[in-house]
Amino acid sequence: MMQKPIPNLWFDGNAEDAANFYVSIFPNSKITNVTRYTEAGPGKPGSAVTVEFEINGQSFVGINGGPHFKFTPAVSFSVLCETQGEIDTLWEKLLAGGGEPSQCGWLADRFGLSWQIVPRVLSQYLQDKDRVKANRVMQAMLKMVKLDIATLKRAYDGA
Repeated sequence: MMQKPIPNLWFDGNAEDAANFYVSIFPNSKITNVTRYTEAGPGKPGSAVTVEFEINGQSFVGINGGPHFKFTPAVSFSVLCETQGEIDTLWEKLLAGGGEPSQCGWLADRFGLSWQIVPRVLSQYLQDKDRVKANRVMQAMLKMVKLDIATLKRAYDGA
C-alpha cells in the first residue's frame, strides 16, 4: 500500500506552539509525537525538533528548522465548511493572536500559514453550467474578505 504524503511545515522555533494551536481549533485532532533535542544539540535540550500532529485524521509534521524559510500564500490549506457558523468560527480562531485576513476566504494565521475557509457550496455555484449564475457568484466572491454563504446564494439566485 502506498504511503500518503504528509505535509511538513517549517517553523522558526514555535512548531510545538503551532501544533497545539491547530489541534485546539479542529475537532478530532491531536499531537501524536514530539521529538526533542538532547544535549547533543544543535537546539536547546528539551525543545522540540519535530512535532507530529493530526488535524481530523490528516497527518502533519512541524519542524523547528530556523529562520531560513517562511510560509507564503503559494501553499495553503483549504477547509470546506457546511455552514456560515463553521466559517465564522474557524475564521475567528485562525486569526486569533495576530493572524491577517486577506481576500476571497483566505487568511494567514499568527504563524504565517495560509488557509482558505470556503463554503462547500461555492464549488457547485462556480461550476454551474449557467455561466451567468457562476459569473455573478465569482463577482460577489471577489469583493469579499471572509466568505458569506447568504451573499453568495443571493448572487447565485440573481437577487
